[in-house]
Amino acid sequence: MFIDYETLKLIWWLFIGVLLIGFALLDGFDLGVGTLLPFVGRTDDQRRVVLNAIGPTWEGNQVWFITAGGALFAAWPVVYATAFSGFYWAMLLVLFALFFRPVGFEYRSKVDDPRWRTAWDWGLFVGGSVPALVFGVAFGNLLQGVPFHFDAFMRPFYTGSFWGLLNPFALLAGVVSLTMLIFHGAIYLQMRTEGEVYQRARKAATLFGMLFLAAFGIAGVWQAYGIDGFRIVAMPDPGSVMTPLDKTVEIATGAWLTNFSRYSWMMAAPAVVFLGGLAAILMSRSHRPGLGFICSGTALAGVILTAGFAMFPFVMPSSTQPNSSLTVFDATSSHRTLMLMFGAVVVFLPLVMAYTSWVYRVLRGKSTEENIRANTHSVY
Repeated sequence: MFIDYETLKLIWWLFIGVLLIGFALLDGFDLGVGTLLPFVGRTDDQRRVVLNAIGPTWEGNQVWFITAGGALFAAWPVVYATAFSGFYWAMLLVLFALFFRPVGFEYRSKVDDPRWRTAWDWGLFVGGSVPALVFGVAFGNLLQGVPFHFDAFMRPFYTGSFWGLLNPFALLAGVVSLTMLIFHGAIYLQMRTEGEVYQRARKAATLFGMLFLAAFGIAGVWQAYGIDGFRIVAMPDPGSVMTPLDKTVEIATGAWLTNFSRYSWMMAAPAVVFLGGLAAILMSRSHRPGLGFICSGTALAGVILTAGFAMFPFVMPSSTQPNSSLTVFDATSSHRTLMLMFGAVVVFLPLVMAYTSWVYRVLRGKSTEENIRANTHSVY
């Protein structure tokens, strides 16, 4: 089977999108549950109920994050190198926050001391909330453009700072990401718990669901009218081998709306966010968290698709030298590399998804205080 280079570039843009959505759907609720841990669990047993609701699957879910990073390196090596240069301190912050998760899960309940356990509860809160916030801040900066450029030898130079990433629009995008994942995690907790934890998770789902939809709506208006977007003016054949400097890019107000004006079907993505989010809140309030979880997952996918559709074909725009912006067409690996990896994905992605579905089916059921007390030495 032979696929032309331009089509492969588009296919890998879709694959990266699928991995990001998979990460948001699966590891996203883990991050949300970790953020809610100190609040929905008031006693030690209740907090252990929360931990064991995600305990059997959180490690497998986190693999989606690693896979997305690996796919980014393999398919878009220039993006990987440039992004990790620009977002170096932000990535370290995420990494150090994530350290709390494996240690917290494994050692939190091994010492019967309230101070020890409370400290790890807040550590798991940091491990859930900080990555969720930083991922949104990163997307907010991508939509505004990142201060980097290439020299004559195609070496990337980042001219910004960590504090420059914490601008108002990026922080709003971080709020969208954080509330979105807490909302998703709260509904998952409803599916896996009962009693007081269930009721607190239900209230949290309503609160953070409304905050998420409000923040997303404000961010959408701000993106359309408050920040400039990027638009390609001239570019070689998308199926050819090119460097990022081979195209001409302009910065224009409302440019991120271009794709939505050109392809009206893309408007389905933001519509799905509001419809899915509202439906999830209603299902949660109606004590139907299973359907609510599907709806909140649909809303999450809509958020990622909205950002992807708005930016396409840009992956990492440059605010200081627009022609250095990285796109789907000029930041990819070679045709041979993309083709070989495409074959691997076609074989292994269905297997991974099938195995993941089987695991969740086997490990379904409620996490209860009675089960915690009966198996206190074998559960988290």
